[in-house]
Amino acid sequence: MAAQVVQPEFEKLYERAFKEFGTMALWSSRPVPNPTPADALAITRSLRVEGNLDARRLAEQIEQACRAVV
Repeated sequence: MAAQVVQPEFEKLYERAFKEFGTMALWSSRPVPNPTPADALAITRSLRVEGNLDARRLAEQIEQACRAVV
């Protein structure tokens, strides 16, 4: 049996941020293929400043997921 690789929650949220808010809030950022918690945290400010209420909530979720990894 092959072991399944589980994608960390912060990576899922990072990808979601670019899919949902890329043009609105993350226009000055480019997604990286294998984000680290630091990469994920780096986009939270843009989500808060440039995004709407949903983007702010996603920023909070990203921060929580990154704290859970540490």
